[in-house]
Amino acid sequence: MTKYLLSLLVLFAMGIAPLAAQNSLLGVWKTIDDETGQAKSHVEIYEQGGKYYGKVVKLLQKGPDTVCDKCPGSKKNKLVLGMVIVEHLEKYKDYWKSGSILDPVSGNEYGCSMWFENGKTEELKVRGKHWTGLYRTQTWYRVK
Repeated sequence: MTKYLLSLLVLFAMGIAPLAAQNSLLGVWKTIDDETGQAKSHVEIYEQGGKYYGKVVKLLQKGPDTVCDKCPGSKKNKLVLGMVIVEHLEKYKDYWKSGSILDPVSGNEYGCSMWFENGKTEELKVRGKHWTGLYRTQTWYRVK
């Protein structure tokens, strides 16, 4: 009986794991510029210490030697490829908030939140909000 229950539990866990992964923020996302509609990069979202981060893993329009000459602080003149541009996002109910996102083109940093809209887990809404109250929202697409 114990073997039967254990087998059943393993099968249940295997069946539910893909569903949990689909609702997850984790993975690689193709970024789309909200002003031009062009695909710009791939960003990998990962979890570390209970918070979520995103780093550029592929540039689609520029070469791998592109640097962030307008970035502030320690990111100034560093390679964009490999740069962490999303930091400190926290899970809250059915979305992620209280993080920051860096625009490597302008060097501006924004407050950041992310969510799936209408159950579409292959499309991630990414909002950067400036301290002035202005914001920009992009739709990123999961890379398979």
